[in-house]
Amino acid sequence: MKAPIQQVWRFIINPQLIGNCVPGCENIEAIDERTYVATVKAGVGPIKVRFKITTSLTQIDEPKHIHMEGKGADMGMAGNFTQGSDVYLREVSANETEVAYSSNVTVNGRIALFGDRIMRAQAKKIGEEFIKALKERIEGS
Repeated sequence: MKAPIQQVWRFIINPQLIGNCVPGCENIEAIDERTYVATVKAGVGPIKVRFKITTSLTQIDEPKHIHMEGKGADMGMAGNFTQGSDVYLREVSANETEVAYSSNVTVNGRIALFGDRIMRAQAKKIGEEFIKALKERIEGS
């Protein structure tokens, strides 16, 4: 990204700013400085869900790394998931930051019935949309 590492860091640790980059995010509320709750709409095949997701930042190494743990449950009882994610920032130059992330998600319930291939394709699509929105908002600010 064409932005200094501190600017990227401040953006990604702000729940309101990062929530605006998440496809389907309807709202997000900070519980404390390391925990927030969000409502996110998503769809896999014919199943449309609204998840209530609680995310906790469990490890912070400013401005290089964040590890977060999340739990979500569909408000319509179609399933639930747990997630562990890592975000890594690396300063390439004074005005450029490399952002890398990885996630491990476990899905249960009706939405898990669609199988691994469909779930992975949907997760990849959402990830691409998220990265595009993140890049546009950070580089545009």
